[in-house]
Amino acid sequence: MTTGVVVADDEALVRMGLRMLLDGEDDLAVLAEAADGRAAVEAARRTGADVVVMDVRMPGLDGIAATRALAAAGSRARVLVLTTFDDHATVDAALRAGVAGFLLKTAPPEELLEAVRRVAAGRGALDPDVVPGVVAAYGRTAAAPTRPAVLDALTPRESEVLALVARGLANAEVAARLHLGETTVKTHLGRILDKLGMPDRPRLIAWAWEHGVVTS
Repeated sequence: MTTGVVVADDEALVRMGLRMLLDGEDDLAVLAEAADGRAAVEAARRTGADVVVMDVRMPGLDGIAATRALAAAGSRARVLVLTTFDDHATVDAALRAGVAGFLLKTAPPEELLEAVRRVAAGRGALDPDVVPGVVAAYGRTAAAPTRPAVLDALTPRESEVLALVARGLANAEVAARLHLGETTVKTHLGRILDKLGMPDRPRLIAWAWEHGVVTS
C-alpha cells in the first residue's frame, strides 16, 4: 500500500529535495506540492493525501493555520511539521493545532522517512531534539490541581510507562528502565493512547505535563 504525500514548503529547492527523497521509496509517493498553506489545504483535499509534510513559516496561511484548516474541513490527512524552528512556542502551537508529528529540517533523511511512515500509520513522531524543550516547558508551566480521573483506567505498569514516556524517554530507554522488552513497551503505549484518547505520542507528552501527571 502506497502512502500519498503532499509537500508544502515555500522554498522550491526544499520541495524538490523532499519529492526526490519520498518518491525514491516504494511505499511513498508525492501527490502534489504547495508553496503556501492555502495551497497545501487545497492539495490535500484534492488528492486525498494521507500525509502533509508541512513547513511552519509560509506566506499567506502558515503551516499551523493550515493544519487547523485541514482539521476544520474534516480532512483525513495527518500533518508532519518539518521546520527549522524548534522554539517551544512553535512546538506548542503545532501540537495544539493537531499535528501528528514534528521534525526539524536537520533530521537525517532516514529519520524523515520513518516519521512519514509513523504519521501515516497513526503513531505520531516527535524529533528527539525537541523533546527536552517540550518537557522542560510543560514542566515549568503545568499545574496539577487534581489527578485526571481518566488515569484510573491505566494499570500500574501503564502508569509507569506513561510517566517515563512523558519525560521524553524513547521506547528502548523505557524498556531498559522497567526491565521489559521493547515490543512490550510499544504494546503498553498503544493501550495508554487508546485509554486516554490520545492520537499520538507528541500530544500524549504534552497532555501529561499539562495535566500534572508528571511534574519533574
